[in-house]
Amino acid sequence: MGLGVEFNIILAYAFGLILLYIIGYILLVPIKWIIKLIYNGIIGGILLFLFNLIGGFWDISIAINPLTALIAGFLGVPGVILILILKWLL
Repeated sequence: MGLGVEFNIILAYAFGLILLYIIGYILLVPIKWIIKLIYNGIIGGILLFLFNLIGGFWDISIAINPLTALIAGFLGVPGVILILILKWLL
């Protein structure tokens, strides 16, 4: 009766740790993407609100609806600029 650890058990533990690392990495990447999307959405919404607040002095406003909120949320500051350019062109 030996107390030594077999090589198969060491390989099984190593494989389990590598698999755990891969699964953790796969789950972590979408969370970072979602956090970035939420951050852009908050910044875009604040910019839309501030633009409507300040633009009211010159009768310039952007309607806050699901489409503009989606564009500002996905793109952030460039999305608000895109909405302004589209409003100016159309």
